[in-house]
Amino acid sequence: MGINLSKGQRIDLTKTNPGLIKVIVGLGWDTNKYSGGQDFDLDASAFLTDANGSVTQDIDFIFYNNLVHPSGGVEHTGDNRTGEGEGDDEQIKIDFSKVPSHVHRIAITVTIHDAESRSQNFGQVSNSFVRVVDEDKNSEILRFDLGEDFSVETAVVVCELYRHNGDWKFSAVGSGFSGGLAALCRNFGLEV
Repeated sequence: MGINLSKGQRIDLTKTNPGLIKVIVGLGWDTNKYSGGQDFDLDASAFLTDANGSVTQDIDFIFYNNLVHPSGGVEHTGDNRTGEGEGDDEQIKIDFSKVPSHVHRIAITVTIHDAESRSQNFGQVSNSFVRVVDEDKNSEILRFDLGEDFSVETAVVVCELYRHNGDWKFSAVGSGFSGGLAALCRNFGLEV
């Protein structure tokens, strides 16, 4: 059983777990069904940023149309369009040994596809969580439950994994944005 984190908490990943190289970042959620509404399609993405928090090249944005980073350091396992079932709805695998040296942070986000046209937002999403699993040991290191802090937001920066003095750390962010994926892309310095 992993450590449960609260918003704003930070934790060492590689320092407290010697030999940790490959992790799976699992994201999950439930949607509150409402009559006449369309299905929710939530999408996880990873923004690989430099020390200034900017994505310097398009290949450093991992999402459903760009699943694997050329380095092999970050891989999205694929789009889940329904969020049905138990456990992780989407997963992003990270191999710390392959993440390029120019990448200082990996921001993990979740957005609602076509949120504006479907009149959907994170106020209608519940039981959102992120967990980090040691891939080799298949054991959960930590979990961050996002809680019900959101209302009109259509995008959330869930967490960040970042380098610090040669080690990787985890930060439970949980900050919401309006404007969906486009707003997130602009936030991380990408043209949309």
